[in-house]
Amino acid sequence: MKKQLFLATAALCFGLMATESASAQNDAIVVEEESVSVVDVTNCKTNYAVNGHDNWFIQLGAGISVPMFENELTAGDPKRHITATYNLGVGRWFSPYLGFRFSGYYGAWHWDNVSYSKARFANLNFDFMWDMCNSLGGVNPGRPVSVIPFVGVGGTYVWDIQSAGSNVYRPGQSARRTWALPVSAGIQFRFRLCQYVDFFLEGRASFYGDNVNQAAIDDPIDINIQAIGGLSFNLGGVNYQAYNACKDQAYIASLNNQVNALRGELATTAAALAAAESQLPCPEVQQPDCPEAVAASPMMSTVRFTINSAKISNEEMVNVYNTAEYLKANPDVKVLIKGYADKDTGTAAYNQKLSERRAQAVYDALTKTYGISADRLSIDAEGSSQQPYDVNNWNRIVIFVPGN
Repeated sequence: MKKQLFLATAALCFGLMATESASAQNDAIVVEEESVSVVDVTNCKTNYAVNGHDNWFIQLGAGISVPMFENELTAGDPKRHITATYNLGVGRWFSPYLGFRFSGYYGAWHWDNVSYSKARFANLNFDFMWDMCNSLGGVNPGRPVSVIPFVGVGGTYVWDIQSAGSNVYRPGQSARRTWALPVSAGIQFRFRLCQYVDFFLEGRASFYGDNVNQAAIDDPIDINIQAIGGLSFNLGGVNYQAYNACKDQAYIASLNNQVNALRGELATTAAALAAAESQLPCPEVQQPDCPEAVAASPMMSTVRFTINSAKISNEEMVNVYNTAEYLKANPDVKVLIKGYADKDTGTAAYNQKLSERRAQAVYDALTKTYGISADRLSIDAEGSSQQPYDVNNWNRIVIFVPGN
């Protein structure tokens, strides 16, 4: 019977999981990229952690209690053995698979022993719980139904014992009350109503010594069967922090790929910059054989523009500022501002005007923004008739050259 119950509950878990997404595979992942060390992860199991304030719950319930005690009354009525029981519990899931709770019960017992007998009891248990569905089929905090077997130990206080069949007496102890230390086992079914509330149905069997009701006859063990239903309130909801080494390593590998891509772009840009500098007209490339070369200075030699635009961007304004600072530090230097346009923008006449607007924008920035004297600056609009660079897009530019 126990084997059939276990197989049935396991089948229920797997049936519920059939509509859920498959869990992560546990295959090894090897990521290998240029300039990146090989990442070899052989354990792809997802691990879970729980914060100290997460996954606490309080349960409130009520149900029935049926004591299976001595039955010496042949004409007794089994129906009157069923009594009401009330339940209050508090617990916590310290992982998606395991949890604990303190669960208290209060009610009455009715049984037949020589005559109709009864007593009241209060019971407190410490239960160790196992979430079968999370363990067998993967963690899902939002699973609609969970199957939770549990085992527990506790203490039971019995009082107001009224039975003509009592035959156990202890020195100094009233025959109307007793203490017992039961062990118990059971199973709970939880039905998710929302993130914070579950409805539960629970069955528990508590095993006592034969004298729990002050009567010792026949079987050495007395059993109390309880069936409880109620609500379980999840304080703060159900939260598990997942960690999967494979996912993290894959993310790190993707970042490394981005680093490699940026390295490649940087190398390409450096090569393009070197090619551009090699094409700069004299005296911007400071070569020993350039008769017009001037002493090296912090002055930036160019201001670049976007297509069909004469507006100086914030990035390029830095170059204008550096040129202004250089001119302030060298009051005898004059500068010719030469504007260019690429060949693909428009007609030669349009490009001539566009290059003039670009040169004028730089002129205005130097004079109006940075206070450079106008008699130290001159403008030359080259249009697209001359192309300083082989790459067409690079010719949307203003170049500073020494003036007269």
